[in-house]
Amino acid sequence: MTYGEVYSAGKETLAKAGIEEAAQDARLLLEYVCGTDRSYLLAHGDEPVEEEKRLAYLRLTDRRALRIPLQQLTGTQSFMGLEFHINEHVLIPRQDTEILVEEALKHLHDGMRVLDMCTGSGCILISLLRYTNGCQGLGTDISPEALKVAQENAVRLLSEGRGCEDGPEPGRACFLQSDLFGNVKGIFDMIVSNPPYIPSAVIDTLMPEVRDHEPRIALDGGDGLLFYRRITEECGTHLAGGGMLFFEIGYDQGEAVRSLMEQAGFIDVHVVDDYAGLNRVVYGTLSLGV
Repeated sequence: MTYGEVYSAGKETLAKAGIEEAAQDARLLLEYVCGTDRSYLLAHGDEPVEEEKRLAYLRLTDRRALRIPLQQLTGTQSFMGLEFHINEHVLIPRQDTEILVEEALKHLHDGMRVLDMCTGSGCILISLLRYTNGCQGLGTDISPEALKVAQENAVRLLSEGRGCEDGPEPGRACFLQSDLFGNVKGIFDMIVSNPPYIPSAVIDTLMPEVRDHEPRIALDGGDGLLFYRRITEECGTHLAGGGMLFFEIGYDQGEAVRSLMEQAGFIDVHVVDDYAGLNRVVYGTLSLGV
């Protein structure tokens, strides 16, 4: 079979399975298997595909038809211009989360200490450290499987990444298993978090790719505000006076999270919308008097 014929077969499989972006996913999987890009496939659609690659591609399209996320099949996702390795133990980095990183970078100065809670793949922390100089970063997560992914990403993208007990050293990223602040030591200039924020009752209504294949522990936010409430209430012993707290939030949680932060002693609290005009980030500064 030719590239064009193999691609058509994959696209048909995905379309029959109800995959919304069947054509795009079929193409990306073929590029992944063949190690080519879109331009090559367009220019060489009549060339034959090696049998081994044809079979590998059809296996992947069959798995994608089962609603396994594309990124889990390829094992990678682009975020902030970097390629992160991911698997079923971490949330897939999303473009919306880049807004959190972009807002934090506006306030993260060289040499600061930053804590990333619920770090998952490490995409937030690693991006912040990659685009600043001499900052110290600690990423925490309750999942040891997620921390393994984050450490591997740090080794690739920062040439460093390790476990730690006493906090980060200058210029380093380290990772620690912790239920929020449970095992955290030290004071930080900035805390960032994309915590679980989907209400428990809503999870069963999500797309199968998310509901069935991404880690529920990284999705389930109880009433939706559980982790925002805990982090704002508990962060005072680890956030310097005048330090900043940044959250990614759900599209309808802006005012509720703003209120939680203000009640906990944060000032200059801002709600930032995403490119669709929906609430996406809330951040503020811890009052020096707290």
